[in-house]
Amino acid sequence: MIESFPNLAAAAEAAAFGIGRQLSGALRTHGRAGLVATGGRSPGPVFDRLRRGPEIDWNRVIVTLSDERCVPPTDPASNARGVRERLLTGAAAKAHLMPLWPEPDPAALAAIMPFDAVMLGMGEDGHIASLIPGDPGLAAAMDLSSERLTVSVPAGLGDPPLARISLTLSALLQARAIFLLIAGEAKREVLVNALAGADLPVRALVSQTRVPVRVLWSPAHEV
Repeated sequence: MIESFPNLAAAAEAAAFGIGRQLSGALRTHGRAGLVATGGRSPGPVFDRLRRGPEIDWNRVIVTLSDERCVPPTDPASNARGVRERLLTGAAAKAHLMPLWPEPDPAALAAIMPFDAVMLGMGEDGHIASLIPGDPGLAAAMDLSSERLTVSVPAGLGDPPLARISLTLSALLQARAIFLLIAGEAKREVLVNALAGADLPVRALVSQTRVPVRVLWSPAHEV
């Protein structure tokens, strides 16, 4: 299940190609496309390649986030800032960014579901998006029968330990394809343990059969 690449550059190239193909296919068949982007270190090189890749009519692409830190959009910790700076430049600046903070719009989110491509990273604690072990609300956020699209996550969890908002697992799985980007031996071990049954948020993602998940791993974060 784990696709291994020699370095982050190769993994990013594969992810960008796959995501670009999803978006292009959606534009041909549905006239618009929805992308869920993620924060952290892994997606930057993917964003760079995606915006420089085969021509996409970005004017018809809506980009939202898997999760967001509750900080101003200009704050370095803002996931939206990372998306604007690394993805939404050049031709891709025509895409519409749908932020999750300060007020997510459930109706607008629902209107672009199922998402055509969802990008996710994973922490060394096995969290995905901001579905973080230790959160008192985690069980509700992971409930696949829930109709909630977003949940609030209290400060004190994750790195940095800021208050956050996250798509629920149910919302993340309303997708046509999911791309899970991980780097480093420690995270690979976490994922292997999850595949073997460890009770971690990422296990719920990789063990479900509703949506195809590509796991792209490289040995280090550096390109």
